[in-house]
Amino acid sequence: MWTLVGAGAKQLATSGRPTASVIPSGVQWIKSRVTELDPDKNCIRLADEKKISYKYLIIALGLQLHYEKIKGLPEGFNYPKIGSNYSVHTVEKTWKALQDFKEGNAIFTFPNTPVKCGGAPQKIMYLSEAYLSKTGKRSKANIIFNTSLGSIFTVQKYANRLLEIIKSRNIAVNYKHNLIEVRADKQEAVFENLDTPGVTEVYQYEMLHVTPPMGPPDVLMNSPVSDAAGWLDVDKETLQHKKYPNVFGIGDCTNLPTSKTAAAIAAQSAVLDKTISSVMKSQLPTKKYDGYTSCPIVTSYNRVILAEFDYNSQPLETFPIDQSKERLLMYYMKADLMPFLYWNGLLKGYWGGPAPIRKLLHLGLK
Repeated sequence: MWTLVGAGAKQLATSGRPTASVIPSGVQWIKSRVTELDPDKNCIRLADEKKISYKYLIIALGLQLHYEKIKGLPEGFNYPKIGSNYSVHTVEKTWKALQDFKEGNAIFTFPNTPVKCGGAPQKIMYLSEAYLSKTGKRSKANIIFNTSLGSIFTVQKYANRLLEIIKSRNIAVNYKHNLIEVRADKQEAVFENLDTPGVTEVYQYEMLHVTPPMGPPDVLMNSPVSDAAGWLDVDKETLQHKKYPNVFGIGDCTNLPTSKTAAAIAAQSAVLDKTISSVMKSQLPTKKYDGYTSCPIVTSYNRVILAEFDYNSQPLETFPIDQSKERLLMYYMKADLMPFLYWNGLLKGYWGGPAPIRKLLHLGLK
């Protein structure tokens, strides 16, 4: 929802609830941070030095934001004209920067690391362009997307449509450009060209939206449960750990080769449920995760492209229509239905992704 908060379309207060209010009854909530995972002894250690043993362990630690890896951040957020939709502390600064825009460059970045919600860095760009058009400031704005990637989107079908939108709205895209420094006092952003390391370029900005570098949580770095990069090392079909059969993983902290999204987590939860149930009965897991993930790419204040795809970056669409088209219906689904599904479906274990709906719809067509 912070994509919409950063563009003034939703209020920040509606995006959160107290943790206690969403914890299922009968579950013990231990209010302490995990500092060490010891799978060889089937236990974890907490910040208060307590040790907890387990029979089964599900690791769902998410990922970590690293604003500090960009020189000049996070302290640069104390200045105006800079924001980030990735943090509760900076998302409203994006909306303020957008409202205060007068004339110049509006720059949007994508880092040289894995990220969560890979579409978000460009969603805010399209929304900002729409806002500046609506408020009569578009002719005074240069909209620039500086991305570390070599393409606009991993799935060709959606990439083609996004490139059409980018061209029609006169947006400049610079590939292989990685933000390495923000000089907030001078409104300057420094980018390194990844094709020619060491070569940098300084951009003046009137508005800057930063997508921070991201990485695994500290507790997973150099942990026996992690791969060389620090991500939880699980089987990509069953979500069971590759070495420790009583350890399982879900979500952004894993090394599953798919986009890190809430939609992916919903689909993973349906598989994980079956995997753990099988293991508890001393059976082999049979239900397989196909890498399903989704990115509702918000392209304006009333349009969304609903990208859905699998491990092979092939479309895996729910509806029997061309989802690469911008649609009003998909916007309302993103803005209103998905938050409802999150609170009342995903968190309560009732929403395991759209696979059953997809099957029904496609069977109906046949």
